[in-house]
Amino acid sequence: MQCSWKAVLLLALASIAIQYTAIRTFTAKSFHSCPIPSPVNCSLSQDTDAPDRLCDESPTFAYNLSRKTHVLILATTRSGSSFVGQLFNQHFDVFYLFEPLYHVQYTLIPKLTQSKSTTDRRVMLGASRDLLRSLYDCDLYFLENYIKPQPVNHTTDRLFRRGASKALCSPPVCEPLGAADLHLEEGDCVKKCGTLNLTLATESCREHGHVAIKTVRVPEVSDLRALVEDPRLNLKVIQLVRDPRGILASRSETFRDTYRLWRIWDGTGRKPYNLDVTQLTTVCEDFWNSVSTGLNRPPWLKGKYMLVRYEDLARNPMKKTEEIYDFLGIPMDSNVERWIQNNTRGDRSSSKHKYGTVRNSAATAEKWRFRLSYEIVAFTQHACQQVLAQLGYKTAGSEEELKNLSISLVEERDFLPFS
Repeated sequence: MQCSWKAVLLLALASIAIQYTAIRTFTAKSFHSCPIPSPVNCSLSQDTDAPDRLCDESPTFAYNLSRKTHVLILATTRSGSSFVGQLFNQHFDVFYLFEPLYHVQYTLIPKLTQSKSTTDRRVMLGASRDLLRSLYDCDLYFLENYIKPQPVNHTTDRLFRRGASKALCSPPVCEPLGAADLHLEEGDCVKKCGTLNLTLATESCREHGHVAIKTVRVPEVSDLRALVEDPRLNLKVIQLVRDPRGILASRSETFRDTYRLWRIWDGTGRKPYNLDVTQLTTVCEDFWNSVSTGLNRPPWLKGKYMLVRYEDLARNPMKKTEEIYDFLGIPMDSNVERWIQNNTRGDRSSSKHKYGTVRNSAATAEKWRFRLSYEIVAFTQHACQQVLAQLGYKTAGSEEELKNLSISLVEERDFLPFS
């Protein structure tokens, strides 16, 4: 008996949905988990008629509503999100997590780096919102549903880029270190701190006044509406955008195999017939849809949304960071100021690591102008003309104009927070 390709596709999508349903059904923790190591009162199965009811005698509601400001950095790959994440990671009172949704993506949609299926994206977003809500409640145990292999006794060495979170490399999560280890590099953190104890990480989260999470795995701000409208979370979204031409140049250099055809075009001047243009247009469409929602200022985003262009942050890092913290209502501490001063004037050797954050920020924002051929730039400008105009990015009319750094391709714009 032969199956049509449609039947095979439906079976595959059903399998993904079943995986997600199974995880949510059989997890021992609820959507609103109690802030204790082994929540036993919060299982959805105990009260299916009231899934949103908080646990009896739990301080979670009052704690989140009165004290914590939750921050989500909404970005896309190679848009400067690691740099922005560090602006929160360095703050003494912020518990910062780097890309925890990585585990959701690679559990529910294995072998796909960036799924193009609308159904796949919807399934992943549902699971992502559940995980984000749990993490903002400092329930790091919920991560265990997605970490492979499954953590044993709440310990794991498989958390994606654990070393990018300062809180996960400091007491009480990491044993007291020597004076030379106060500022561990990402790679040294895993070596010196050993496996991650999620119970200690949960304690650390609760000891901090605020929680910040960076993700490149949520396409649009509207996908976060359920979380933004939840009064228990006090969630504020920083949407980071960057010139799509700069994103394409950075991705082509960083993900050389995935963007091989773009590099062939750049090197030969001939556009491959099988070039995957969605690697570019998906970014522009997501930006357009998300920014349009933010700039239309719907009531549910009032006081909750701030649009930040990477180029503005790169040119005036201290000023822009102060504006971000003012919007959040969190005092900016000296650790953040010191980090900005030390990490925005890097020399040429300081930006060799593809995920590094030490660099000459202003020069980095313009580097794409010398990395892409004018043919690719012109193609990008045509494909993304709508979002370029929306975000205030000027088009280059010739190769001479493209290479002339005295001609700015970024308009002066004040994207004021919606307050």
